[in-house]
Amino acid sequence: MTGPSTRRTRRRSPLLPLLLSLCFLASPASAAGKSACHGTTSNGSLENGCKLPADGPNFSAYSFVGRALGRTYVHCTVAEIVTAAYAEMAETHPEVLFIYGETGLEEGGPFKPHKTHQNGLSVDFFVPVRNEHGESVGLSTHVFNTWGYDLEFDGKGRLDNLVIDFEAMAAHIAALHRAARARGVDLWRVIFDPELQPFLRRTAAWPEISGTVRFSTRRSWVRHDEHYHVDFDIPCEPL
Repeated sequence: MTGPSTRRTRRRSPLLPLLLSLCFLASPASAAGKSACHGTTSNGSLENGCKLPADGPNFSAYSFVGRALGRTYVHCTVAEIVTAAYAEMAETHPEVLFIYGETGLEEGGPFKPHKTHQNGLSVDFFVPVRNEHGESVGLSTHVFNTWGYDLEFDGKGRLDNLVIDFEAMAAHIAALHRAARARGVDLWRVIFDPELQPFLRRTAAWPEISGTVRFSTRRSWVRHDEHYHVDFDIPCEPL
């Protein structure tokens, strides 16, 4: 399906696992060096950041323009976690499409209009959605909806003919958590609209993440309904 709020549904190849592995092996994130973060997410910097891959079999960046402008850099360990989680989701939820949003600059620092994203440990993920036929589709992010950040879901997670796939979202957060723990680090927090969080608590993955992942309890300065902001818990040096 195509429309003003969706990207076209992509068919999956039976060679998906092989293609996915090759994609990640060839990506800048997979060739990650050793990063150093400084300070905090709201007052920090980054050394030797890694740019997230532009796309893969089950995901893509929110904007190739934004990526070209250098707005998708992260700590290299974060890049490994993100790509590993997408690889896991391709195995366990092969039909689901994911779009990631803004992350930060190559050297970190102020990242307008965001208040955080300054030390390479923050990633925005747009919510996975399904259309009226139950098909997983990617949110359409473009200049006329501020690259997706001006999309507005209602209190039940609906927008036009779309509904948030809370099952896939919770499974993705769990995959991020496992990938982080496998690398000796963790998730610090997930910022997501508190009004919509009860839908996450009904998902199969919720028992795994409810006691280990910290979710925001207050509404942020922007609602965070069309995306979930993830901060990773990786030791940083003083600024």
